Amino acid sequence: MPQHPPAAPLFAFEHSFAEQLPGFYTPAPAATYPKPRLILFNTALAQELGLDAAALNGAQGAAIFSGNAPPQNASPIALAYAGHQFGNFVPLLGDGRAMLLGEVIGAMGRRDIALKGSGRTGFSRGGDGRAALGPVLREYLVSEAMHALGIPTTRALAAVTTGESVWRPGANPGEKPGAVLTRVAQSLIRVGSFQLFAARGDGAQVKQLADYAMARHYPAARAHPQPYLALLQAVAEAQAALVARWMAVGFVHGVMNTDNTSIAGETLDFGPCAFMDAYHPKTVFSSIDAQGRYAYGNQPVMARWNVARFAETLLPLIAANEDEALAAANAEIAAFPDRYAVHWQAAFRTKLGLVTAQANDAELIGWLLAVMQAEQADFTLSFRELAMALRGDAAPVRARMHHAADFDAWLARWQARLVEECGSPVAQHKIAAAMDAVNPLYVPRNHRVEAAVNAAETGDFAPFNALLAAVTQPFAARAEWADFADPAPKGVAAFTTFCGT
Repeated sequence: MPQHPPAAPLFAFEHSFAEQLPGFYTPAPAATYPKPRLILFNTALAQELGLDAAALNGAQGAAIFSGNAPPQNASPIALAYAGHQFGNFVPLLGDGRAMLLGEVIGAMGRRDIALKGSGRTGFSRGGDGRAALGPVLREYLVSEAMHALGIPTTRALAAVTTGESVWRPGANPGEKPGAVLTRVAQSLIRVGSFQLFAARGDGAQVKQLADYAMARHYPAARAHPQPYLALLQAVAEAQAALVARWMAVGFVHGVMNTDNTSIAGETLDFGPCAFMDAYHPKTVFSSIDAQGRYAYGNQPVMARWNVARFAETLLPLIAANEDEALAAANAEIAAFPDRYAVHWQAAFRTKLGLVTAQANDAELIGWLLAVMQAEQADFTLSFRELAMALRGDAAPVRARMHHAADFDAWLARWQARLVEECGSPVAQHKIAAAMDAVNPLYVPRNHRVEAAVNAAETGDFAPFNALLAAVTQPFAARAEWADFADPAPKGVAAFTTFCGT
């Protein structure tokens, strides 16, 4: 009989992290689940990763993405890290309910493929290692929405229900359907990964991780005369750019601990996250952030704080002389607000259709935000309606600002600035179109997310699928999605979000 070559593996995994960084992980066998069922599969992402989407979108995918049947060439590991959680240092955290299967290389470059909710690991600290369906759906929805908004983020490849229930606290404590998320990342290296061995005084391990991180994410830093200082600069730049993009869409991460801070500059871990309705810098959604440490307006400050913690781990590598290392690191930390301001102003200039940088940009942007705060204006819709004003219909945005005189003064100044930059009304229509291309109409508003998740927990996925379609095509108005653009109805209590652990 003719001999057929063996079928190519579904995942051509590599394992550079496991091979090059012993001590930064432990083996992590997955739990076995009774009836895994694939409920969401990201075909477009699978194709970008070079995977066989047809083979994975079914029972075989359910077995793989639940952890029941890891691919033959997978090497499941749970990553070890430490971290500051709400300012308090915890010397050992690690993946308590997640495992890295391996890395794939394709058109997107090298990407980690990891399961979340796949069972207990050596870092579970008494937890069950499982995930409930609600947090899995929230992360799937919000991470894909962030990607559609052009914000660096981990991605969602698949979601599986496990056929068993888990008990969870929260607004409605009790038994919840179990689920597993498959997520994709540039890498899952965090600031806390560096803190793990720095806290132990193991400089050799910190250097090993820094060298790996440079090779994988910031190869230009290796050629720098001071490579570890260049690594600090690159991570600071990535964090400044990332948080500025969060701010530009009204996103509140909710738990910016150092163990949730990606050195690759991706949005990592979607626990108690949410998008603002009415603009206010003190907006907090998280049930565990009673002091507002990670409020919307504090996010740039906390990003700088996290970068400072990263800098501390690199001090012995930056310079042999402690004073020299401190001086160099402190200079980078001091420069962070200016780095951030560059990205923040650029993001909001784009939202306002401005194409040139001018000295009074921060004042112009801040003036608008102050009016929005005073009038409790919806963050997302205010920017969409400014584009309508350029097309000659300023009534909606004026009404949203309650016809405030301050807003009319701002509107006149903004329109005068646009005339300076572009001149003719025809050009202003083009600017309005450009604004619509960056100011979303649909974001995962919390009341919609809650309703969709609650329905899915009862087996009705239609609301979730409709919301997912809208927020992953966030810029173009469609009649069937009109309700998704609306803020929560007046009188509805503000939603509180909960961690999924």
